[in-house]
Amino acid sequence: MTITEENTSHTALVVGATGIGGSALTDQLVAEGWQVLALARRPGRERDGVRWIPTDLRSAAALRESLAPEHPTHVFFTAWSRQETEQGNIEVNGGMVRDLLAALDHAPVEHVALVTGLKHYLGPFESYGQGPIPETPFREDEPRLDAPNFYYAQEDELFAAAARNGFTWSVHRSHTVIGHAVGNAMNMGLTLAVYASICRELGLPFVFPGSETQWNGLTDMTDATILADQMVWAATNPQGADEAFNVVNGDVFRWRSMWPAIAAYFGVEPVGPGAEPAPLEQQMVGMDDTWTRIAQEHRLAEPDLTRLASWWHTDADLGRQIEVVADISKSRIAGFTTHHRTVDSFTDLFDRYRAERLIPNV
Repeated sequence: MTITEENTSHTALVVGATGIGGSALTDQLVAEGWQVLALARRPGRERDGVRWIPTDLRSAAALRESLAPEHPTHVFFTAWSRQETEQGNIEVNGGMVRDLLAALDHAPVEHVALVTGLKHYLGPFESYGQGPIPETPFREDEPRLDAPNFYYAQEDELFAAAARNGFTWSVHRSHTVIGHAVGNAMNMGLTLAVYASICRELGLPFVFPGSETQWNGLTDMTDATILADQMVWAATNPQGADEAFNVVNGDVFRWRSMWPAIAAYFGVEPVGPGAEPAPLEQQMVGMDDTWTRIAQEHRLAEPDLTRLASWWHTDADLGRQIEVVADISKSRIAGFTTHHRTVDSFTDLFDRYRAERLIPNV
């Protein structure tokens, strides 16, 4: 989409605007001439075309107060809050969608786009990949699993509000989103960049932390810019209305080829999986002070390792004992054709992190 007079009449509310998906989406909307209301717990950087709305998504009262004067035409929901149990995930994350859309009952909302993920097909964290799951590649018309899942709760709240208020909707099921964000709970791109930087600094091998299944099997990923582009496309094209879409880069790869490519970028020695996985949560024990030292020596922007690396999430993705690939033909047939090579997604992201001095430029 290009900047037009029609775009300037659109106001987007981006929920979770400081996250990986929300940041990329905000960038795209601003570039296309939208007015953006950026909702997050804390405001991000000031920029033209963006007005920050700091509020608590978990408080219905705070949402009503913050959104009462706002009149967005399009809503993009990219946020979530991890809880200790799936029932907690359902209550909190389903409640956030419900309360946010209720707080917008007065607004001229035309479309709401919701980001979920492939746990729609794999099940929640508590039973991830256990029991019957669909065959790969996952397709959008697969029935829901017979298990509690906060993605289902979010969808149901979206459907109920759409029926009540008459807006169209779209659901975007992403797989391991990589993109630019700091302080995000699930950020494989920055996690691997920090891990490789530590390995280079200490002269350690770059050991794959996952399973042989992931090392040898086919997989795919989602560049945050692809996710953003698909959301905007669905929100502004009739073919995207009232549909759920898988969203991935469009290529497939094996980690046994990707891992050496990432290692070559950082100048470290790639090592494949051993007989047992070597999770990053184990490999990186005690590295907080090491990172602080690296940050001081290289004058990096963020000395706090916990704000950069999400070891647990990368371990969970790379430690899976099942193949995970998503079919994207539904959106292709509908007219969404944006495509990325995943190796380019990684290297472009690493370049940006170096330029912003989040990792050493060596």
